[in-house]
Formats: sequence, C-alpha cells, structure tokens
Amino acid sequence: MRRWIVWLLTGCSAGAPLPPQAAALNAAGVEALKRGDLETADARLSVALEYSPHFVEALVNLGLVELERGNFERARLLCERARRLNPDVAQPHHALGVLAERERRPDAASEHYYDALRVDPGFAPSRQNLARLLFRGGLSEEALVQYERLVQVAPNDPSAEAGLVETLIRLGRRDEAEARLLPALERFPDAPELLILHARSLLRTGHIEQAVAALSPLAARHDEFGAAALAWLATAELARGNAEGAVAHARRALALEPDNSIATYALALGLRELRVPEAEAWLARARRTSPSDPLLQSPPPRVR
Repeated sequence: MRRWIVWLLTGCSAGAPLPPQAAALNAAGVEALKRGDLETADARLSVALEYSPHFVEALVNLGLVELERGNFERARLLCERARRLNPDVAQPHHALGVLAERERRPDAASEHYYDALRVDPGFAPSRQNLARLLFRGGLSEEALVQYERLVQVAPNDPSAEAGLVETLIRLGRRDEAEARLLPALERFPDAPELLILHARSLLRTGHIEQAVAALSPLAARHDEFGAAALAWLATAELARGNAEGAVAHARRALALEPDNSIATYALALGLRELRVPEAEAWLARARRTSPSDPLLQSPPPRVR
C-alpha cells in the first residue's frame, strides 16, 4: 500500500456535526482503499458523502480512489473541493501534493506539502514526502532540516530515521550517519530501510559477504525494499568481479522498480564489464534518473 494514503481525521466535516454513519463508512472506505479494493472504497465513501456532503476527509479519500484509477482530473476536482470547504486541515493540501507527484510536477507537489505543514506542522506524511522530494532534487541541506523535524513528529517511524541517515551520507557526514544508524537499528531491528542502509555501510567498508548476507533475505520482497536490496546486491557482485551476477540482480530490481537509479547504474557497469554496446545508454539513463547523486555523476570505473 502506498504510504501517502490519508488516514482518519476526526471532525473534518466543515460545518454540522458529522453523522456517525458517515464516519463509519469513511473508515470502512479507507480500509477498502488500503486493500486496493477501489470499487468497494468508492461505494462506501460515496454513501458517506450522501450522509454528509461537506465531509472533507471522505472527499479527499474519494479523490485518492480516483487517483489510483488514473482519473487525475476527477481526483483534482474532489481534492480542490475539499480544500475550499476547509483549507485549515492538512489532508486536502497533502492529497493535491500526491496528485502533483503522480503528474511528475515535483515543484508543485512541494508547494502543496508546504501548505499542509503551514496548517499542521505535525502532519508527518507531508513532511516525509517533502523531505524525499528535496533529497531527490539535490537540496540535501533542506532535506536534512525536514528529516530532522520528521524524526520529532514521527519518532516511531523507522523511515524517518532512514531518511535522516541517508541525507547525512549524501552530505558526506558519515560519522554522524553511523552514530544515528546503530541505535536506530537497535530500536527497529526488522526495518528494511535501516537494514539496507546497514548493508550499504558494510559494502563501503569492504565487508562484501556480510553485506550480501544482510541483503539476500530482503531481495525476496516484491516491493521497493526488494528492489533496493537487489540493486545493492548488484553492486556487491560488481565488487566481487561477477558482472553476470550484477546484471542479473540489476534486471530483477528494475523489473520491480523501473526508475531505480542504483540498479540502472549497476546494470550499466555490469554491461560495460561484459563489453555489451548498450552499456553507455544505461549509464546515461542512470544519470538522468538521479542527476543529484554524486556517485552516478562521477566517471565510471575503468573496465578491467
């Protein structure tokens, strides 16, 4: 389930008291949306709005249903209506940010997330999405500020710690990153994002076999963490001198996440090792996918 789904907000009907039937149907609609059952979610949320036409959260959640269906204009109308009804809650601003991201408009998305945080500085989904966009855009100092704040408003979310650690790494502050990573792993020993960061640290320090052992169980997942584990396993195979293995892992990662820049880069390097002509095209694609990543912009290693 995507992390951006907007959860329940009590008393968001922008007017008259909320009928209990509307609140119950909205909650049931969210559960159906979490399961990916869009038809059931649509039906429940639509009836919630029959009970209370100004129910802001139900409007936003129905907009998210339309977003999942790919009906972007319908999603926009619903979320903008919710924002007009009550601009002083974070959810409509956040949902419009998610829509802008799906439309590949990161600057517009960031503005919507900032709007959500101006309304509610503790609204963690918007802060997390904003931090991620800043990081991907190469604005690492600004991303660090947002991740530091996210850790404060979402102290039990391991992804907040992982984002902070990764941003410190990007800024070259590795000692600080390691100092945060180890206690975070103690608190969240099963968090895949932290386990992947730990494996990356092992790779960087030359502990290849330990890194492979840490990444291999995660590579069985069929989600973003599985893709990340496979991408870093591909880099481990490159370090071992196994170009064929690197290419195999990278292709599996890209099947799960076609825009994974690390997998793309590892595939390019593996293909260069194998003297495959398409390697340079993959290398250029990796650099386009993540133009702010200094690793991907540096000259590739020489082919042995």
